[in-house]
Amino acid sequence: MCYKRIIYIITALLMLPVEAVRAQLTLAECQEKARANYPAVKQYALLDAAETYDLQNAAKANLPQITVSAKASYQSSVTTVPVNIPGISIKGLPKDQYSAVAEVTQKIWDGGRVSASQRLTKAAADESRRSTDVTLYQLRQRVNQLFFGILLQDEQLRQNSLMEDELERNMHKVEAYIKNGVASGADLDAVKTRLLANGQQRISIASSRQSYIRMLSLLTGMDISDSDSLVKPQPPLTKGNDIHRPELLLMDARKHSLDMREAALNAGLKPVISLFVQGGAGNPGLNMLKNGWEAFYIAGARLSWNIGNLYTLKNDRLKIASSRSAIDVSREEFLLQTRMKIASEDGQAQALAAQLKSDDEIIRLRTSVRKASEARVAGGTMSVTEMLRDLTDEDMARQTRARHEIELLSHLYEKEYQTN
Repeated sequence: MCYKRIIYIITALLMLPVEAVRAQLTLAECQEKARANYPAVKQYALLDAAETYDLQNAAKANLPQITVSAKASYQSSVTTVPVNIPGISIKGLPKDQYSAVAEVTQKIWDGGRVSASQRLTKAAADESRRSTDVTLYQLRQRVNQLFFGILLQDEQLRQNSLMEDELERNMHKVEAYIKNGVASGADLDAVKTRLLANGQQRISIASSRQSYIRMLSLLTGMDISDSDSLVKPQPPLTKGNDIHRPELLLMDARKHSLDMREAALNAGLKPVISLFVQGGAGNPGLNMLKNGWEAFYIAGARLSWNIGNLYTLKNDRLKIASSRSAIDVSREEFLLQTRMKIASEDGQAQALAAQLKSDDEIIRLRTSVRKASEARVAGGTMSVTEMLRDLTDEDMARQTRARHEIELLSHLYEKEYQTN
């Protein structure tokens, strides 16, 4: 018939029949592909490289440090010998003076600054990795939503196809009833109208499924076809309500970074002991009474201690303590919100499980009512319109059971996501 051809042509443009399976995709496979395809996964290699460079730079602080300097100056007065010695002429120093010096310094004790800097670098890199873990973990929830959304639409298409078969069967019956004078042309129009509405519903579901397929394809980087089918997963194993989310590990990493900052702060309060060798040439040289260029060298040990850090030490430590407290508050809030979500998922899953127990009985009763209605139509004691109402009620009961089953799985996997 013409209207049936139109429906099938439009539906075929939106998607191939679900039975024409080209590939089967599992939830675990989609999650793995989404993680591998997501741009943030490249951060791990970049973070590893940056950490290596920073650690190498920090270690180079232990290498000998070379400083080269040069100076030219002119001064208004110079040192003179305020004694006149007969027969001896002591020439005064020149007012223009020059020097070029190279100094090599080797630290022999830095108070733990280099070690603290390296530990701080590792802590910062680990914090960044944990942050990336959180970003990638959140992909699981998005994949779950798309995956179960497609499964629900697949069930709706299956029920739609069953409804179409029932309507066609009843349409043929009504055509026979018309020949026998039991039904009228209006009854046949009512069935055709319901069949067309069912076809419109199929087009709408197929279009929505196609959108979900495109989004899942973009997220996973896979070329998912409309003819590909998704494997309905088994309910996840119950692991209790203990929470092992990567967000908690990120908070631990942030507190560890604060510990390393405090360790670096304490190391900065200690003096630095180093050896040095200085060599150069100047006019004058080390002998200030000798006018002329002279090479020289100096070797020795040096102790330097910057006590200026003591001025801000108290406030710096208070800031670190405040940051620790803020992390603790965030942790408590996160755990509270997550426990509330787990309780909500538990409640909804239990409600759906209870509803599923009665869904089969409702379908059985609706089917019985529909069959009785068909028999009454055949006997001429019920209109086709009333029978179609009972047929719709049966179809809705089947759709409701399919939706409950997918929603139950969705809530169970959402709880698994919340607990990890």
